[in-house]
Amino acid sequence: MLKNFELDALRKIAKGVAAQFGSSCEVVIHEIRENNPDHSIVAIENGHVTGRKIGDGSSQVVLEQLGKHIDPEHAEDRLSYLTKTPTGKLLKSSTVYIRDEDGKVAALFCINFDVTALNMASSTLQELASPMDTQSTPERISPNVNDVLDDLIDHSMRLIGKPVELMTKDDKVRAIQFLSERGALLITKSGDKIARHFGISKYTLYSYLDQKQEEKQ
Repeated sequence: MLKNFELDALRKIAKGVAAQFGSSCEVVIHEIRENNPDHSIVAIENGHVTGRKIGDGSSQVVLEQLGKHIDPEHAEDRLSYLTKTPTGKLLKSSTVYIRDEDGKVAALFCINFDVTALNMASSTLQELASPMDTQSTPERISPNVNDVLDDLIDHSMRLIGKPVELMTKDDKVRAIQFLSERGALLITKSGDKIARHFGISKYTLYSYLDQKQEEKQ
């Protein structure tokens, strides 16, 4: 059990953290007692984030501590994990174990930052920043055309999703057709490099392209 001056110090820290990060940041102090799981909150700042107040009950992490699901001697702080309120708010949370002079967990110092609006803004910005024709990595703009060819070959490999050694003939035809459609074969001596990469002859490379063209017709 913490002494009064220790709890007072935690309350001051809670007030400072809440003031620093604003009204979206809730800071809660739970006092750990065997007989108070329903009334563990002894201090709270910006309680509107979760709708709680002093005297309200324990969160899941507090109940775990009281229920001995966490070994008090080896309890580790939980930092930067996601939680959610019943009303659907998404929170970024951290829980710090506060110990008394005997080394026992006497209180939990919890920070819950409402990231709902940030998450929505992030999704909007992501949608604005993303092209309709999405790819796993941004295309490189390079003065060296061979870099572009390397990128196109890498892209064709991701398209197939397996190493060359495991590719079937159809896989290779599909990859080479992709490269052709992206203009890779317009690059000087690209045919030699592409053929080497896929372990085929240059003659086979162009026969794959002819085969695909015949299928389209």
